[in-house]
Amino acid sequence: MLKPHIGLLKQPSCALALSFGAGLSPWAPGTMGALVALPICAALRTAPVILIAAMLIVFFVVGCIACGKACHVLGKQDHGSIVWDETYGMLVVLLSVPFSPLWWLAAFLAFRFFDIQKPWPIYLADIYTGGGVAVMLDDVAAAIGAAGLLWVAKLLVVPLLP
Repeated sequence: MLKPHIGLLKQPSCALALSFGAGLSPWAPGTMGALVALPICAALRTAPVILIAAMLIVFFVVGCIACGKACHVLGKQDHGSIVWDETYGMLVVLLSVPFSPLWWLAAFLAFRFFDIQKPWPIYLADIYTGGGVAVMLDDVAAAIGAAGLLWVAKLLVVPLLP
């Protein structure tokens, strides 16, 4: 298995799969990959909804391809340095909450919880799929879980706050 190094960033598919270098971090590369979503979300936040939806589709499809190629290059399914899936999943959650530091912190914590713990049915994405699709799908499922949790919190808890 190839150890990831800066030279991987010369290959466009690997550069994307490693979230432009965030996946090379020696400390919590998945967390670093999730943080890459913050400026992307800030840039997309004011775009029309149709453009945001189109970008999410493009990011997903291209991410599946890039992550699949990076798995091949690195010789391992969902190598720890492949973090575009975390970037994408975090982006989905950030786009589902209000644009405020507290909500973004809650989104980050909820997404990282679901992504790391992979409760049922999230872990099924890894079992029943493969390649770049598997890499991306478990984080999409984690994003849906996190967004759902935050939606419930917004409906049930936030109205009770002073």
